[in-house]
Amino acid sequence: MTELQNFVSDLVAEMRRLAIIAGHEILKIYQSDDFGIKTKSDESPVTTADEAADAIISAGLTERFADIPLVTEEQAQSYRGSHDRFLIVDPLDGTKEFIHKRGEFTVNIALVENGVPVLGVVYAPALGRLFYTDTRSSAVEELAPFDENNKGRCKQIKVTEPDNDALVVVASKSHRDAATDTYISLYKVADFTSAGSSLKFCLLATGEADFYPRLGRTMEWDTAAGDALLRAAGGHVVDFETKRPLLYGKSDYANPFFIAFSQGVNLQEEN
Repeated sequence: MTELQNFVSDLVAEMRRLAIIAGHEILKIYQSDDFGIKTKSDESPVTTADEAADAIISAGLTERFADIPLVTEEQAQSYRGSHDRFLIVDPLDGTKEFIHKRGEFTVNIALVENGVPVLGVVYAPALGRLFYTDTRSSAVEELAPFDENNKGRCKQIKVTEPDNDALVVVASKSHRDAATDTYISLYKVADFTSAGSSLKFCLLATGEADFYPRLGRTMEWDTAAGDALLRAAGGHVVDFETKRPLLYGKSDYANPFFIAFSQGVNLQEEN
């Protein structure tokens, strides 16, 4: 193996391992009666599970890959500067889903290089689903049960060829609004499915859905791992206005509105 292949293999293995360990800790709190809910300055909720998962992942990545800058949602205010390569983490994406015991929350870890998410892990511990890029150009879903130190049986995932006369659309459970519905109405939709957190990207990557528009605020840590996964599976995530791929490493970490879709979806323009 080349030095680059060794780096990718080692990093993905560690990202996977830490996601599983963090997921175990999240589930302990999920099954308890006290989530330790607090409100952050932006009015979004944070729980003991967010903080515990953040501590596990941050410590692990810093120990093994100290030379790569690390950005996490829970420590974003401490991050300064611009880097060509960095790790970005949402230790518990879908905190509202977690609080309401809906199960559709994820652990997200990604590597960004030159503005592009190139490696990513998405783990949904309550659903028993684990997705990751096994190389920079392919993605897998590992089948449960999961051993943090040993990779289990995996199946490669790829987006499916869509039928533009019968699209399957996935939308946010907690953020779908009139503007989103108006945009979706431009398409021929056969079915809707809903999902929380970065699972929406995973449903596209596995061919369970074709199209995911997000006309609302998101941050880079919300999307980087799912974006990397979808790109590796043959899909796309583009700026809603420019139709150019999302870029990462912005000073405020905020994403524009975006569209995630399978290769072959004919994007429509609003009048």
